[in-house]
Amino acid sequence: MMRSNLLPAIHIHPILLIFIIISFLTGTFFELIVILTIVLIHELGHFFAAKWFGWRIRGVMLWVFGGVMDTDEHGTRPFHEEVCVALAGPLQHGFVYLFLFMLSGIELLPAHIIETAYFYNTVILLFNLLPIWPLDGGKLVLLTLSEKLPYRKAYNSAVMFSLILNVILAAVAVLVMPFTLSAFLLFAFLVMENKRDWKQRYFVFIRFLLQRYHAENHFRRVQPIEVSPRDRLMDVFNCFHRDRIHKIYVTLPGDVRRQMDEMECLHSYFHEQNYRKSIGEIISHVS
Repeated sequence: MMRSNLLPAIHIHPILLIFIIISFLTGTFFELIVILTIVLIHELGHFFAAKWFGWRIRGVMLWVFGGVMDTDEHGTRPFHEEVCVALAGPLQHGFVYLFLFMLSGIELLPAHIIETAYFYNTVILLFNLLPIWPLDGGKLVLLTLSEKLPYRKAYNSAVMFSLILNVILAAVAVLVMPFTLSAFLLFAFLVMENKRDWKQRYFVFIRFLLQRYHAENHFRRVQPIEVSPRDRLMDVFNCFHRDRIHKIYVTLPGDVRRQMDEMECLHSYFHEQNYRKSIGEIISHVS
């Protein structure tokens, strides 16, 4: 039986299972249910916004105070789409506030339940807006940086900034604030996620290039790139920006200026496997 694509496949992160066990042991299971309900509404906001733009989505991974939408779109969609999808999650908290306000007016639920939901709705909103990858705030940092910097440099800078900030916040949470196991596990999880993303930064960039090579591009902006004939293809790719098509210009000996499309460069790298040849050698052969 095929699953309907109207709703995403929901996956539970192992760290969430630990929190579920803790909630049973500490008598806070009700609070956890409230948190997970708000987190699910948050992630559905991302999901439906991405579906509206026709993104390919594999599912949603839930963990405490947040989640991750698993999608095949990585830096290859127009800027406005990625911003809308990133903001669609935090936007849902406004609807949650409105819904809770309506419930408090008709007194359908006890006041302490409404107050608990208000509190966690605010906490989850503010937490997800922290400039830490892969939270929504971290994604907005990456989007902002990638408007000015090449994608590879923007991604590396966003993850490194996130890792440093996360370590600082984790130290503050442990050394300054009253210790709680939940806060420690949460920040430890984010630190591990950042370390994993930093180790996989090269593969993320290759995926970014493969998406440009195989997928239909939606870019309208054209940006020329001037490179040295001694540069290899990977040096050229390091100059690629998201949301833009590139024309690559090379000045060969004798002041001969040549031009290649980015698709020709990507084809030369992935199909012809010209990993070590310089762009000057490749463009001379093509010409």
